Amino acid sequence: MTEQSFPTHAQVVIIGGGVIGCSVAYHLTKLGWRDIVLLERKELTCGTTWHAAGLVESSVFSSAVKNDMSKYTRELFQRLGEETGQDTGFRRTGFLELAASEEWLEGIRRVADFGRYKGHVIEELSPSEIGKMWPLLKTDDLLAGFFCPDDARVNPVDATMALAKGARMGGARIFEDTKVTAIKQKNDQVTGVVTGKGEIKAEYVVNCGGMWGRELGQMAGVNVPLHAAEHYYLITEPIDGID
Repeated sequence: MTEQSFPTHAQVVIIGGGVIGCSVAYHLTKLGWRDIVLLERKELTCGTTWHAAGLVESSVFSSAVKNDMSKYTRELFQRLGEETGQDTGFRRTGFLELAASEEWLEGIRRVADFGRYKGHVIEELSPSEIGKMWPLLKTDDLLAGFFCPDDARVNPVDATMALAKGARMGGARIFEDTKVTAIKQKNDQVTGVVTGKGEIKAEYVVNCGGMWGRELGQMAGVNVPLHAAEHYYLITEPIDGID
């Protein structure tokens, strides 16, 4: 593959090469947009995407819009590997949510009812049924559980790379190691971006900077109410009963 020349014009410039930025680029090409440039300050997925959990949940949302989006996302990640030749690591694992208080039980039941109305398969389980499904779980303080067998997970890096490949297949251009240092404006309209490799004039600039989204917004005088918070997950040695 020959190295692509750095552009000076684009209809759309997307800032950020995580799962959201690559998804925006992919879906714009599906809508028929072709003059799309995505800029990533270092490498694709190197921000917050690479250590995401990769959960593909579709049954725990209480709004129609979120349900429709999550259902579409699950279907997308199932077919994206075949479309692009880049596997997403999609694996249907199921999702189990637990209730240990009456208030929580009532809330989850309402969400589960709405999910069923939207076409999701959601089973309410007793504590004994939960114990049979997950023998390592302590269940004596539980009231019920809700299991959606269709929920899944993906490898977040692989899924992002599949979106990026699909975007390239649709005509988008992606540039790594390209940090945006300023967003240019005129008469309260975005006119382009400034990078370490040069300026790009653009009709639209999309902020997909993840935890840096607030700083990017400030470049354009826009307040993005975003604050990065620490979170963590556990990595263990192999444990019998957990795959």
